Amino acid sequence: MSDTSQPTFKLTEVVVDASNAQALGAFYQRLLGGELHADEPDWVMLREAATGLTLAFGTEPDYVPPTWPDRSGGHGMMLHLDFLVDDLAEGVAHAVDAGARLADHQPQDDVRVMFDPDGHPFCLWVMPD
Repeated sequence: MSDTSQPTFKLTEVVVDASNAQALGAFYQRLLGGELHADEPDWVMLREAATGLTLAFGTEPDYVPPTWPDRSGGHGMMLHLDFLVDDLAEGVAHAVDAGARLADHQPQDDVRVMFDPDGHPFCLWVMPD
């Protein structure tokens, strides 16, 4: 391949390890809306309604939740999802109603760090004024 050309890449899916793919997929469907696809015992895909991006969840028998904030000796966070919300307080309330929990440590005023039911951190944020 020459230096002047590059293959085309398009991000279509993010895959998240889970202790139970079905349960975690159902949580994100409550949080985001959208449709579940490939509904199998250890694999489920959620097409997010607003963007069409697919979140996929695969059951991992030896799943270990990440730690955040990072602690020495723990299984640190490898990535997290960010969700833009219109209203931070309403977004947090909706996430909690869907099954998330608010992290104790909140490093920014316009961001809320949350944990999904499997302990993956995700952020809700608002556009700064």
